[in-house]
Amino acid sequence: MAGKRSQIMMTDDEVQAYLESERILNVATIGTTGHPHLVAMWFAMIDAKLVFWTYGKSQKVANLRRDPKMTGLIESGDSYDQLRGVELRGRGTIVDDYDEVLEIGKAVGVKYNGPSALDDTALPFFEAQATKRVGVIFEVEHTLSWDHTKLGGKY
Repeated sequence: MAGKRSQIMMTDDEVQAYLESERILNVATIGTTGHPHLVAMWFAMIDAKLVFWTYGKSQKVANLRRDPKMTGLIESGDSYDQLRGVELRGRGTIVDDYDEVLEIGKAVGVKYNGPSALDDTALPFFEAQATKRVGVIFEVEHTLSWDHTKLGGKY
């Protein structure tokens, strides 16, 4: 199996491109009982770092303040030969600075809604939301990836 594993690993550039193209990050933090707290998040890449924003009072933020360990999963594919994904392990750094939170929110907004997310009618929404939210920078310590399309249907 080690041979197949090495065949399906993505390169660093492939991982970066995959993270930039995909839309849903499943984030796991450590809940108060020690069990994973798992949520789906929209995210963006800023300076090659994965970031997202969320309400400052959310459970994931409370978990990260207590223990910054975090795991993320981004995956795609509807059949075995099309499975692709990246698991990220590391720490979540919470950003409380309004200007930084706003920049993260704007990056997420543009990714999911296009440049019009920052037009004169939409920008006030982001500015208001940034007062209630925090940013999270995913400080990745370990990456695991797979891309079954590299096998060309041969297993």
